[in-house]
Amino acid sequence: MINSLYTAATGMWAQQFKMDTVSNNIANVDTAGYKKVKPEFQDLIYSYSKNAGAATAQNSITPTGIYVGHGTKLSATTRIFTEGNTENTGNALDLAISGDGFFQIQLQDGRIAYTRDGQFKIDNQGQIVTANGLLLSPALVVPQNASSMTISPDGIVSVELADGTTQQLGTITLTRFVNPAGLKSMGDNLYLATNASGDPIEGVGGQDGFGSILQGYVEKSNVDVVKEMVDMISAMRAYEFNSRSIMTADQMLQTASSLRR
Repeated sequence: MINSLYTAATGMWAQQFKMDTVSNNIANVDTAGYKKVKPEFQDLIYSYSKNAGAATAQNSITPTGIYVGHGTKLSATTRIFTEGNTENTGNALDLAISGDGFFQIQLQDGRIAYTRDGQFKIDNQGQIVTANGLLLSPALVVPQNASSMTISPDGIVSVELADGTTQQLGTITLTRFVNPAGLKSMGDNLYLATNASGDPIEGVGGQDGFGSILQGYVEKSNVDVVKEMVDMISAMRAYEFNSRSIMTADQMLQTASSLRR
């Protein structure tokens, strides 16, 4: 009976973690390029009184065993990289990826991070940067006398100058991973490569499995608010049931401890 207290406690902890994850998903419903996170759980070890297949006195074996489990544990938090809806903004520096791939961002320490958030800006030196001022990689510098910018689906960046001529600035390349779920989230819509994600594979939009770049669009979060609300209600009810198990076990212990000979 004591085991039921600890078993139900693991269930409450699991549902609390699920609630935290759901809350974070809902909080980021309007975060550009955000990918929802799904918690995954596994059952804990079992205590066996009798193993299945044990020999009996009748020279036969038992078809089933006798055992009890000890609750649940968190096994993983998986980020779901399904594509979100795209929103037409009309801003020439807003980019979305239709398909697989990430933009490359150079961090201040020189490392390369990856993002699906294509809301870019131009800094005071004409460089294309993120909202936090981090450089898009490969670096591109927009001339001061540029009057308009065009980015093709394969990432070729061209500008029209004030004198009417066209200048090609370079190409925005994309990166993809064998296991994007293995990327490390570092906040600010950025991810870092890990041993689990595999080495980055760089390529051009629309080729070799890479998605195409859409100029004037932003990829929205892939969070389904209705599903998250259902998951929230489910977690709340499961939390209540586990707490009720603890109260019931406590009442049973109280009854047992009040017995007199």
